[in-house]
Amino acid sequence: MQPAIDITRRTFLVHAGRGTIALAVLSVAGCGPSALGSVAPSNQPSSGASPSGESSAEPSATAGGSSSALPSAAAGGVTWQRANLGFVSAYVLVRAGEAAIVDTGTTGSAGRIGEALVAAGVDWPQVGHVILTHKHADHAGSIAGVLQEAADATAYAGEADIPNIDAPKPIIAVADGEMVFGLRIVATPGHTAGHIAVFDEAGGILVAGDALGTSGGTLTGSNPSFTEDAEAAKASVVKMGGLTFETLLVGHGEPILQGASGQVAALAAGS
Repeated sequence: MQPAIDITRRTFLVHAGRGTIALAVLSVAGCGPSALGSVAPSNQPSSGASPSGESSAEPSATAGGSSSALPSAAAGGVTWQRANLGFVSAYVLVRAGEAAIVDTGTTGSAGRIGEALVAAGVDWPQVGHVILTHKHADHAGSIAGVLQEAADATAYAGEADIPNIDAPKPIIAVADGEMVFGLRIVATPGHTAGHIAVFDEAGGILVAGDALGTSGGTLTGSNPSFTEDAEAAKASVVKMGGLTFETLLVGHGEPILQGASGQVAALAAGS
């Protein structure tokens, strides 16, 4: 897996876009074409991606943002902030002054996640939950650093992946349908056996980890090069396509901000 990447400090804005950083990343989990096929979403923000799937040197002005723009956010949905770590992203979800972090990036990413927390209007003491979508080092690599900063937080992951995650304290196993911080855990095996997605039903937001991705404006399923069970991964896309959500936050690529569940359903139908 890729080593820690030194990216200079950037300003994260809650209601504005985030930049992307030029990286030459080869064989990264979640990057590249999908075994499931692809769908070019009509409402996808510009990713600034080259045909190879690498980020371009020009920053995008449309990535990330806050769910507060959605009418349902006022009814209890989270607001969100993307920590763009280069070729992978972590996400900060905030509700009523408390925060959950979904994924931790590669080793050394805690500082940039901390910047995203501040941009979201909170800080480390407000982090009560750290949820890992799966065991891969580009998503769980900074679990130790994040839990050191968020000393009172509880960590969660899918049971099958926990033995392969090196964390400084026990990780709580979560299963399909369980609730954490008002977020529904959706079991999405395939990329790894214990892969999970995180669903904010009130706000219409799905954080999909590596069960889905985007590249160059194209929605894809799990990267076949890093998928443990291709058939299970396809079934997980069908499962996610049956949910209703407006916003899709992915581990690799740009978020989809409008009509996301319909685009996932279309991807599933084309498999």
